[in-house]
Amino acid sequence: MGCAVPDFTGLRVAVAGDVICDRYMVCEPKSLSREAPVMVLRHIEERVRPGGAGNVARNLAALGATTTLFGVVGRDSAGRDLRLELESEQVGVENLVSIPGWTTPQKTRVVAAEPRRNVQQVLRIDTEPGVPADKEVRADVRAQLRAALSNVDLLLLSDYDYGFVDRDLGKLAREFKTAGRLVVFDPRQCLVGLEGLTAVTPNVEELAAFAGVPASHLTQAANLEAAALSVLERAGARWILVTRGNNGMALFGEGAPRGGWTVEALGSGNVTDVTGAGDTAAAVFALALARGVDPQQAMVLANAAAGVVVMESGAAVCSPEALRAALECAPNLVPSSKSPQS
Repeated sequence: MGCAVPDFTGLRVAVAGDVICDRYMVCEPKSLSREAPVMVLRHIEERVRPGGAGNVARNLAALGATTTLFGVVGRDSAGRDLRLELESEQVGVENLVSIPGWTTPQKTRVVAAEPRRNVQQVLRIDTEPGVPADKEVRADVRAQLRAALSNVDLLLLSDYDYGFVDRDLGKLAREFKTAGRLVVFDPRQCLVGLEGLTAVTPNVEELAAFAGVPASHLTQAANLEAAALSVLERAGARWILVTRGNNGMALFGEGAPRGGWTVEALGSGNVTDVTGAGDTAAAVFALALARGVDPQQAMVLANAAAGVVVMESGAAVCSPEALRAALECAPNLVPSSKSPQS
């Protein structure tokens, strides 16, 4: 297909954003309860995975980039577990600040299956801080990030709407951009104050919200392009990569033909778990751009990596070996004149 996996080792990446603890309670069915019409599950084990900006960082590190995470967690069990997991995956956490009295955002997923079957999510319980971390603490983390400017090739911002990604971080991100660094923003709720970066990577639901249209409106290629170009103009970025789930990805911006570049999703559609796939896509797309790959081929790499992680349970990472294997059967770019009206 003409797209190889670059060597990402040597790239120095800073990730700044909302760090989340993804906790998995793994169970197996036991019986029906006599107390209520619900299933009784037998607890097997618990697993912790970094989520949000933490998942972005671990994906970058898995591909060989030297990765440092800038953010905040609570001084609680979830924050401690996160730090240990990130360290075990070779993510630098010296700038991950632990705050007493603040609750680490945590998503607890109860997953269950009979032996030798794929687990399925039964229930998710979100534990949230309620308010953003103290603004003075966030300012301290930004100061640490600014001090790292000379040692960074790429800055990736990951917004999960817990308050770390704000106008002040956007201002600092533009300083990185002005200094010649690539800055990629994976948005969630807002673009205001975060304009003027290299690229933005919303999913199709986020794009619809930014454009003020229903997500179903964007199943038509012409509507998707109009919304993407409108949001891209407001964002003031060079490119916008739209992740579209089982419809693949679309890329608009500098050098793109009318209709943009599109690529179909990898695989047969028998997805196991979409958790964290957007994090993987943003990480791979940003790394490829930082390594000098053309944006349309960076999208192909991101699409293949996302196709790998959705076949695993829970938030997963894509290794260079897995990415090479996926590229062997990855779909090619679709010419803009033949973009599907899916």
